[in-house]
Amino acid sequence: MERQDSSSEPQRVSLKDIAKELGISQTAVSFAINDKPGVSRRTKRRVKDAAARLGWSPVYAAQALGSSRTMTIGFAPARSIDAFQTETFMLHFMAGIHASLSDHGYGLLFRPCRSLEEELTTYEDWARRKRVDGVILVDSLIDDPRPGRLKALGMPAVLAGGPDTHHELPSLSIDDSKTMTTILKHLRSQGHRRIAYLSGDPKLDYSRARASAFHHFAQGNGLDSAIVKFTDFDPDEAVNQTLSLFSGTHPYTAFIYENEILAAASLRSLNMRRSDDTAVDLPARTDALPGIVSFEDSFICQSTSPSITAVHRDAGLYGTKVANLLLKVFDGGAVSSNRRILTPKLVIRESTARPVR
Repeated sequence: MERQDSSSEPQRVSLKDIAKELGISQTAVSFAINDKPGVSRRTKRRVKDAAARLGWSPVYAAQALGSSRTMTIGFAPARSIDAFQTETFMLHFMAGIHASLSDHGYGLLFRPCRSLEEELTTYEDWARRKRVDGVILVDSLIDDPRPGRLKALGMPAVLAGGPDTHHELPSLSIDDSKTMTTILKHLRSQGHRRIAYLSGDPKLDYSRARASAFHHFAQGNGLDSAIVKFTDFDPDEAVNQTLSLFSGTHPYTAFIYENEILAAASLRSLNMRRSDDTAVDLPARTDALPGIVSFEDSFICQSTSPSITAVHRDAGLYGTKVANLLLKVFDGGAVSSNRRILTPKLVIRESTARPVR
């Protein structure tokens, strides 16, 4: 809502107007609007409700001059645009981040990078120009240089994943080790004893954690053969590895893939080979497919034939919780160093529904 003066020119609703409406000081209104400490949660809620009712909106240029906040969060993962277009988990994760930030008046600056070096340079540029108030990190790395660099730059940040072994950033992670055990117990109950895990990038912390849990289960549960192959998230590499491991006299009977893109590409290739009369390097039972599981779930897993058993996680909720953690850091609240949240669910579909004969 805009007020009209005597010249009928519309005027913006100001913080002074909100203060007058509520009978409190303009300073208290400013603190509440900008989520600064010094006012109660109840006051913040009253101020924001009144701001919405009166039609107040921030003038970001004035905010930048009057405070150190830009009301912008940076997100600059070292991933290709293609990866964001195909991996639905990340798209839903970003949507969850945006939903939380927008509720608090923040925007999201998305800047995909082609390499870790470019990502680090981006943070340095943002810090120098005071472009963002903080950043969200994903894809925790072994010996990750980013937490230390951000700490040196004085830029608040949180990590989706981890935990950060140096305890320089608070993090929220999903228990991938427990999830891998759930997958393997299901496959073993279906009679699978030769299982391959086609992972992503060995530099990623979560890929290493999943691989470690895979080997630990194999050693303690009598699998005849268990192997981990890294694909660097390349569907062609996943296909080649799958066909190789599914060929010969002692084929692997089940495959676990890092995401649904790798799983679907491999399943498509297996289906094509089954229908090809000239294929001579598949197992004797050419009417059979191996068991297939994806560590990511999406509509792709439901639309393939057979449909693909997959790990379902609420990526949107995860993004919301990560964004809320960063906002809590801004407020100066007590933040635990590393926490695991969410319990993934294994959705069993046709690709592992039938036991091995």
